[in-house]
Amino acid sequence: MRTVVAASSAGTAFEWYDFFIFGSLTQVISKTFFAGLNDTAGYIAALALFGVGFAFRPLGALVFGKIGDQAGRKGAFLATVLLMGGATFAIAFLPTYKQVGIASPILLILMRCVQGFALGGEYGGAAIYVAEHSPANKRGWSTSWVQTSAAFGLFGALLVILATRWALGKHVGPEAFDAWGWRIPFAVSIGLLGVSVWMRLKLTESPAFAAMKEEGQASKAPYAEAFGQWKNLKLVILAFLSMMCAQGAVWYTSFFYIQTFMEKFLKVDPVTINGLMMTATAISAVFYVVFGWLSDKIGRKPVMLGGMTLALLFYFPGFHLLEKAANPALAEATAKAPVVVIADPGDCSLQFDPVGKAAFVTSCDIVKGALANAGVSYANQKAPAGTVAVVKVGGVEVTSKSAAGLPKAEVKTVKAGVEAQIKTALVKAGYPAKADPARMNKPLMLLVLFVFVIAATALFGPLAACLVELFPTRVRYTALSLPYHIGTGWVGGFVPFFAFAIVTAVGNIYAGLWYPVAFTLISVLTTAFLLPETKERSLN
Repeated sequence: MRTVVAASSAGTAFEWYDFFIFGSLTQVISKTFFAGLNDTAGYIAALALFGVGFAFRPLGALVFGKIGDQAGRKGAFLATVLLMGGATFAIAFLPTYKQVGIASPILLILMRCVQGFALGGEYGGAAIYVAEHSPANKRGWSTSWVQTSAAFGLFGALLVILATRWALGKHVGPEAFDAWGWRIPFAVSIGLLGVSVWMRLKLTESPAFAAMKEEGQASKAPYAEAFGQWKNLKLVILAFLSMMCAQGAVWYTSFFYIQTFMEKFLKVDPVTINGLMMTATAISAVFYVVFGWLSDKIGRKPVMLGGMTLALLFYFPGFHLLEKAANPALAEATAKAPVVVIADPGDCSLQFDPVGKAAFVTSCDIVKGALANAGVSYANQKAPAGTVAVVKVGGVEVTSKSAAGLPKAEVKTVKAGVEAQIKTALVKAGYPAKADPARMNKPLMLLVLFVFVIAATALFGPLAACLVELFPTRVRYTALSLPYHIGTGWVGGFVPFFAFAIVTAVGNIYAGLWYPVAFTLISVLTTAFLLPETKERSLN
């Protein structure tokens, strides 16, 4: 059993490491592969690309789920680790936008698609493999080690990034990491790949699948059985609504969007963020197992429901506390000198253009782009049609200009002039360019992160056991993997992208939290009223 848990968890941790490196290097990747876009568009594009990997996870879940249900669990998740490792290693050698232009982000998108496809088949295989080996009364504890693999993967990614930043900063210069040092964390993954493959080659097939195969009971049409029969399809829908909507929203807000929020809006330096997240992630590794064990005692449902409810209640208070702890000067300036954009709504557009072809040159777009880049919240006030946009920073007014119809060079000059005036007004009003390390309340920041860790681990710790127990053996791999990866991939993977895009559109740095709030609320209600208790169900 120790070999089964260790090999499954280690391989999954490696795949999470590969996947999370990208999310932790969003700022660098946006500059490297989207150099043709402005800062805001480039950052949103990089966040969207982080989500692209998740978008392909359901496809991987379907392909490898069918293989796992027909040919066996072991072969399916041995193939996934090879695909993930190869794609991650290849990213280390991709050319930049400045070197090959548009081919650069296209190649990166392709590698992210392969990563997502591979990860789509990984999790279900590992969770099922461990659960089908485990005694019924220890299933929550055993499968919780697979859940900790996410923590070990994220911790490993942050540790390698932090060590690389430190080493290059000491011996070469801090600018070396952004120039080429970011490739190192991707390159070292080749060693982890070798270890993972070696461990998984030592495993045998799971006893539940082997017995079913020997009896000739393996499914010949997993898709038709899993999604074409209502008795199984309703379980797929229930799993998605009750557990996976919240899992995607809670986990990726707690471990990824919170990094985007601190870096882009609170102006905390990346090294500090990495250190805090490493601490939070290390703590989380313990609690996955604690809550998995607790679910063996009192049931899966109460533990998971408690976690998602805690997150739902803490989203807004937690992020407000984080601002006061990380950048009190920003909180003070926002209270004393609120920013208001007075503009004709018809003059304002949603500033999202991943391909970099649109020109946001109206007077409204210029001021909103400047404020978004500064990470400053602002209120919107309607002005008469045709009015030139005005920004009020406390008692100071800055009148914008329109660059519509001007040559590219003049557009740049107009934007720079308006942005400089806004920046001067913000500085005079006390808005900080960066968070002051001397004023940071790191214990309070860690406390906020700890509450989110408790919420995420209480939900995620028992989740693998509950999902495995919910589905029949014949279609377990296929039926389990699809809702899991739609939840974590389509709901969770796009949390940073949608939340950041909502903020830039609305103007309030907290507006993006409505995205995870909506999905978490769906799961709280569905789990409370519809999800049955599955503890110690027979897997045969």
